[in-house]
Amino acid sequence: MYHLVCDILVQHADGTYLLMQRDARKYYGGMWEATAGGSALQGETPLQCAIRELREETGIISSDLREVGRVVSDETRSIYVEFFCVTDGDKEKIALQDGETSDFRWVSKDELLSMKKDELITMRMEQFMESLK
Repeated sequence: MYHLVCDILVQHADGTYLLMQRDARKYYGGMWEATAGGSALQGETPLQCAIRELREETGIISSDLREVGRVVSDETRSIYVEFFCVTDGDKEKIALQDGETSDFRWVSKDELLSMKKDELITMRMEQFMESLK
């Protein structure tokens, strides 16, 4: 059995990207992520998981997500499904999820791509971010 995890990279219609800061109590606490996401609940499809995680971690409600890739890790026995979402919602109305995120910010594509490895956790999404250039 494999564990299903979904990540969502969020771009605003103005071209900026959403970064979420991990809660200090979490692994990699205080670092920034270019994704929202998490584990699927029993019976969820990847898309259902992504829609729910996006809403829980950011407050963004959207079903217009596009799958951009999958990564299978035999080491962690996980399947990671990566999604991309464009929103035109109010950029200041991002909702933080207690215990998960502590802050957010919107950055340009150049800022996102130039962030240092010790400030930004991109993990699997990094390989798909090349298409942003």
